[in-house]
Amino acid sequence: MLNRVGGWEIWITRHRVRLTFLAAGAAVLVVLSLHALPRSAAADRKKQGAQETIAVEAASVTRANVPISVEGLGTVQAFNTVTVTSRVDGALQKLGFTEGQMVRKGDLLAQIDPRPFKAALGLAEAAKAKDEAQLASAKQDLQRYTLLAPQNLASQQVLDAQKATVSGLEAQIKGDQANIDNARTQLEYSAITSPIDGRTGIRKVDVGNNIHATDTSGIVVVTQLQPITVIFTLPEEDLSQINSAMSRGALPVSAFARDESTELDRGTLQLVDNQIDQTTGTIRLKAVFPNTNSTLWPGQYVNTRVLVRTQSNALTVPAAALQRGPNGIFAYVVKPDSTVEARPVQVGEETGNIAVVQNGLREGERVATSNQYRLEPGSHVRIAEPAASATELAKGGDRSPP
Repeated sequence: MLNRVGGWEIWITRHRVRLTFLAAGAAVLVVLSLHALPRSAAADRKKQGAQETIAVEAASVTRANVPISVEGLGTVQAFNTVTVTSRVDGALQKLGFTEGQMVRKGDLLAQIDPRPFKAALGLAEAAKAKDEAQLASAKQDLQRYTLLAPQNLASQQVLDAQKATVSGLEAQIKGDQANIDNARTQLEYSAITSPIDGRTGIRKVDVGNNIHATDTSGIVVVTQLQPITVIFTLPEEDLSQINSAMSRGALPVSAFARDESTELDRGTLQLVDNQIDQTTGTIRLKAVFPNTNSTLWPGQYVNTRVLVRTQSNALTVPAAALQRGPNGIFAYVVKPDSTVEARPVQVGEETGNIAVVQNGLREGERVATSNQYRLEPGSHVRIAEPAASATELAKGGDRSPP
């Protein structure tokens, strides 16, 4: 009985050991399976990512005539600016303009009370009339004395005195005429007119105030906006090609808004300043613009682009295709199998949205111009929409990405 019971206990103990080992093995398998699942999922995702097709825009490498320009930052200035002031003292009776109005040369801007000046003119004219009457009488006396002198009926002294009287009255009449001219001029000054064609600003004095010729603030400022000028700066390194281009004729200049893409107006380069600013290493230039649509305004900051020459039949790509990496400039070239290749590129002139390629690309190849941050060598791509080529950009065919 004891042996049977003891054998049973031994059998149970052996089975417990086996079950323990089996449970431990199963637990290890579960842990290993759970650990392998994320790796398998990550591998699947990586495999799917490698096969993902990325939508990009692409442009062809083409040949075009590329305008070579130099760019600078400038400030718009009025062609002429006049602070309209009074040249006489008096009470301001009325203003002949509305603030912000376009005026022509000679238009009435302000009227000073003209009555004191009319009175002064009347006095000057009366004085002249009085002296003219006295001169007429003196001349008649002179004629009589001249007839009587040969007969010794009038002394030579009286004759000479009468001649002096006539000469003095003639001089007095000339002075009276000068007073009349001055009084008339003062009267004309009471009507203040615009000296130029331009636009009025905010008035600086109201009707009813007494104004003086010594006032420096003026009545209003008139600025000439058509044409208008832009003063801008360029690095001194650009001076040689600017002077060389100017020797061949007038240089066209374009003014752009701060976004560097919105063209405001086109004009011509008028002059290059006669000295370089040694503190900044730049030189100032002045361009004149017709400003027909008043897109340029005094005090406005603009970007300028001076066309110095045109490079003919150059190999070009849109500037958006160029990327900068640790080894220099490169572009993603779309191959016939719809994969991309990172190709090192040597770039020459770059103006606006166009870059001239010196080496690295061939005519007819296509380069990616968008979504480059998602690309790597060998990535599969799909051309979502053909981008504008450099030739189209040169003709103004730039399109914004969708």
